[in-house]
Amino acid sequence: MLTYSFEYKGKDSLYEYLYKQIKNDILSYKLSPGEKLPSKRAFAKHLNISTITVENAYIQLLAEGYIYSVPKSGYYVSDISSSKPLEDKRAVRQVSQVSSEDNIFADFTSNSTVSGNFPYTIWTKTLRQVMSDYEEELMVRSPFSGIEFLRVAISDYLYQFRGMSVDPEQIVVGAGTEYLYGMLIQLLGRDKIYAVEDPGYQKITRIYQANQVECVHIPMEENGVDMDSLEKSGADILHISPSHHFPTGIVTPVSRRYELLSWAARSGDRYIIEDDYDSEFRLMGKPIPALQSIDVADKVIYMNTFSKSLSSTIRISYMVLPKSLVSLYRERLGFYSCTVPNFEQYTLYRFIEQGHLEKHINRMRNYYRVQRDTILSCIKNQSNYNKTVIMEENSGLHFLLKVNTDLSDRELIEKARINGVAISCLSQYSYLEENATEHIIIINYSGINLEQIPEAVDRLFNSLWN
Repeated sequence: MLTYSFEYKGKDSLYEYLYKQIKNDILSYKLSPGEKLPSKRAFAKHLNISTITVENAYIQLLAEGYIYSVPKSGYYVSDISSSKPLEDKRAVRQVSQVSSEDNIFADFTSNSTVSGNFPYTIWTKTLRQVMSDYEEELMVRSPFSGIEFLRVAISDYLYQFRGMSVDPEQIVVGAGTEYLYGMLIQLLGRDKIYAVEDPGYQKITRIYQANQVECVHIPMEENGVDMDSLEKSGADILHISPSHHFPTGIVTPVSRRYELLSWAARSGDRYIIEDDYDSEFRLMGKPIPALQSIDVADKVIYMNTFSKSLSSTIRISYMVLPKSLVSLYRERLGFYSCTVPNFEQYTLYRFIEQGHLEKHINRMRNYYRVQRDTILSCIKNQSNYNKTVIMEENSGLHFLLKVNTDLSDRELIEKARINGVAISCLSQYSYLEENATEHIIIINYSGINLEQIPEAVDRLFNSLWN
């Protein structure tokens, strides 16, 4: 009679393990087509298991066609010779690897987080606490705007660190700002004209275009977006990053902020989307107050993400709606499910509530300051330093390096790549060619390891003038 040991069944139940063993014997032809299987009662007694266990295993094998039954006779092995096992039908898959053909030593284009900087130990401990303390809540569907605990924590955080007084009901949590942009388009309407900064973060343009809305580009000047161009554009919605513009690094002064708020207040359909993506990491002086904090006309939609403060792979973002839009959002879009899992929402709530986020940001601010200062020091020690100008180095996690060279930006990027350094230039972020400024390199440094910096700067300068 068939004999199987259950000593190494692992996490399988008894019937699952028995089913797999019999199936494997059928596939390997240890059990021949037409061979009769033991009766349920006799098989169970022989293996010292219950009859129900054998019956469940037989039922599964019968359902998948590995055995067949003959009334009043028993179960028999099917002839599977005409069909290949499922495993043979699978295409051989290979895990793709990140291309290393460029042999990049240092990447000044990336805004990723160095893995060693993520607070793994604290995050894991907090997650374990959440799984213990919120066992039932974790299985309850989250409200469309996110769990209340997290929204309250974000509201308190914004008040303490950004000077913003907002109700938790105004906050909507989502999986990444890109998702939230799409929700705003549905809320505000596809018939509106959306304006973005030029130069600017081009993915925002692509998101608006992918959502089939009209997108216009407003040129930047020294104090932020050009007001005359904005007025002439006919825009209804203005998408800006006034506290630290990417890629120019400009901080919009308070006088221009009031001009922007005045522009928005002149029409009921006008709104400003304030993208405050790295405000926590201003490295000199206090953080710049959010535009939303001085908005008395209820016209600013504030957006931020934990991707910069925690990790680029933590896809938890949020927006703060004006109070006048909260009911409309609930009515039009409240049927959507929150796109951030409960496990992550409760963990982040606890992480904020217990003060870990504040401590982490303070630690990372010090870390990034050391990184930036090291890069600046290495640049100033270069023999060709007098051919460069450092710009906007205090505002956030990137700065600009203006270089005096006859090379085109395309040639600069290619020569740096050959030397193992990935760079981008300001001109690449201009939608309109007439707004493009050449010979200004963008230095993102959040993803560079500290020990790489001296050689990375050497390689960059060697590619520029050697």
